[in-house]
Amino acid sequence: MSDALVLDGIRKTFGEREAVKGISFSVKEGEIFGLIGPNGAGKTTTLRMICTLLEPTSGTIRICGLDNRTESAEVRKIISYLPEDAGAYKDLTGRQYLRFMAGFFTDGAEFDAVVDKAITLSKLGDRIDSKVSTYSKGMTRRLLIARAVMASPKLAVMDEITSGLDVMSAFEIREFVRELARNGVTILISSHNMYEVESLCDRVAMINHGEIVLSGTPSELKEEYGAANLEEAFIKAVSGVKG
Repeated sequence: MSDALVLDGIRKTFGEREAVKGISFSVKEGEIFGLIGPNGAGKTTTLRMICTLLEPTSGTIRICGLDNRTESAEVRKIISYLPEDAGAYKDLTGRQYLRFMAGFFTDGAEFDAVVDKAITLSKLGDRIDSKVSTYSKGMTRRLLIARAVMASPKLAVMDEITSGLDVMSAFEIREFVRELARNGVTILISSHNMYEVESLCDRVAMINHGEIVLSGTPSELKEEYGAANLEEAFIKAVSGVKG
């Protein structure tokens, strides 16, 4: 498989503080890749650099062969970003919200097809015509993910996709993400939920204090650190313990 995303030596400083310290990793086409670590580790800063919302202090990011600094306009056409705190207009119905957002991506003959695709992906059924204010957190998150992939991005970047959701809603969202990947979308998720990443991702990179401390498949990392789960592997990695 080709690389959908390649980070090479990415650094980001804010004044005297170095938030991201020369990290490198790649994501294959069609993968679900997890960037994990504790709060304040540099996850969200990294996602924002990937999505052209922040400019790296140094290093390069390539998305499907495009340099996201010198070819940022082209990059924005093939990616989507769903931040943790994203919301939808509560006074609109789900359908109205998707139609409104579709206007930013397309017009003419493709418009209705894009909206119909998002409605199908959201799996909201008849509730698509209810106001967003009446949705549960899980329903709202499904609507937002459908919005994020309605324009068929090559890379979908999602931050804390199940944050604040109950067990059943979180399970439904993870199944939703798996289905998107099966349909050919490359997905990069960021989370501090190690269980979620272990069950969902093909490969992961762990970041701590702005540095990648380990990367690989969940099974490889558990074996390398003699760990029962990714959380234990992460704790051993940051403590310098193996086996």
